[in-house]
Amino acid sequence: MDFEIRLAHPDEYAPLGEITAQAYLRDGLLDFGESDEYLGELRDVAKRAAAAEVLVAVESGRLSGGVTFVPGGGPMADIARAGEAEIRMLAVDRAARGRGAGEALVRACVDRARATAGCVRIVLSTQRTMHSAHRIYERLDFVRTPERDWNPVPHLDDITLLTYQLTL
Repeated sequence: MDFEIRLAHPDEYAPLGEITAQAYLRDGLLDFGESDEYLGELRDVAKRAAAAEVLVAVESGRLSGGVTFVPGGGPMADIARAGEAEIRMLAVDRAARGRGAGEALVRACVDRARATAGCVRIVLSTQRTMHSAHRIYERLDFVRTPERDWNPVPHLDDITLLTYQLTL
């Protein structure tokens, strides 16, 4: 499928926030479901757009998904170091899955990273159960970096995020 990949417009922030929140909820990715505090972060696209680049995939005029591209450090970076860009919060609407929106969004992030002065690598964190996303990353030549795996909620032992990187 052909997707238009572009920066999110402010009137798309709320719908994209809901697509992202529902993707994480319905896929069982939030340990505390509707009461998980991360849900608010997922819905707050305006906050992300103020600190990073939020890209959307649009197919036939319909918002299909989005991703946050962090070209360098700052408040939206979780694991990026000097010379690294980061991909965060990739989500595709359930109705649009399996048609290439996720891969198109990741490719757009890779292109942006390559165009970022001084950027030598793109990194990301993912949950163990995000198998479809893992397949996208591996198909695009990202490699696992287990030495960078981390726990965003240290007081909970079972939440370890896997990390991947692509050297540009």
